Amino acid sequence: MAKPNYSFEKRQREIAKKKKKEEKLARKQAAKSDDSVPADTAADPGDNTGDAAESTPQG
Repeated sequence: MAKPNYSFEKRQREIAKKKKKEEKLARKQAAKSDDSVPADTAADPGDNTGDAAESTPQG
C-alpha cells in the first residue's frame, strides 16, 4: 500500500485557499466599482432637477 503524500495534499489546500481568497477580492473590487458608477450618474440627474426647481418659483 502506498504512503499518503501529506506535502502534496497540504500544497493543494494552500493553492485552493489562495484561489478562493483572490476570487473574493475580485468580487469585492467588482462590487466597489459597480457602486461608484451609479454614484457618478446619480449626480447628473440631481443637477437637472436643481435647474427645474429654480425655474418653478419664478411664476
